[in-house]
Amino acid sequence: MHMQIEIAPGRAMAERDWGARPPNMIEQSRGGFAPCQAESRTPAAWHAAGRVAFMKRSRVVPALPWIIFAAVLCPSAEAQKAVILVRHAEKAADGSKDPALTPAGGDRARRLARIVKEAGVTAVYTSEFRRTIQTAEPAAEALKRTAEVVPAKDTAGLAAKIRARGPEDVVLVVGHSNTLPEILKALGHAAEVAIGDDDYENLFVLVPKGEGPPAVVRLRY
Repeated sequence: MHMQIEIAPGRAMAERDWGARPPNMIEQSRGGFAPCQAESRTPAAWHAAGRVAFMKRSRVVPALPWIIFAAVLCPSAEAQKAVILVRHAEKAADGSKDPALTPAGGDRARRLARIVKEAGVTAVYTSEFRRTIQTAEPAAEALKRTAEVVPAKDTAGLAAKIRARGPEDVVLVVGHSNTLPEILKALGHAAEVAIGDDDYENLFVLVPKGEGPPAVVRLRY
């Protein structure tokens, strides 16, 4: 399951986005979240019921704890509650092999901290490079966690550490445009993922699902 979500109160959902039957996902209604349902409703009815719009692109992530909560309620959740994966924030173009973040990158790192603070993150992993460490620092400080460094090339080792976490853990991984697709694949997400060199906005939420492939949500922040 792979989708992009936008939480957009007051915004109509276009018919062409999903047609008459939205994907097997989440409806927010008066009775709370009803996960893994795909009722036969028109997009307008879905929008009116919960004002949760499922769009092709997403820009809003304040509801990240709710997305994780709803995904975990789907059948067969096991291992970690969720794994949140982001690329490092904007880096300086100084020609060095280990550049620091730019001021814009620092702003994005602080925005990430605000997003994940309420998501119940219990572990933080980065690569050995400054840009990932600096991206994770505000979040780790807000969460009162110490980020663990795993070499960027050790995808298998990182995946093993993540799998070893408990069922109540939520893991934050800060990686690179070329390592995030490998990490997602190592965690069972077979679909190809591409991240552009100038794209720093992606935020993936992966939820293990028993014997089958994990649920993966791709957001932008």
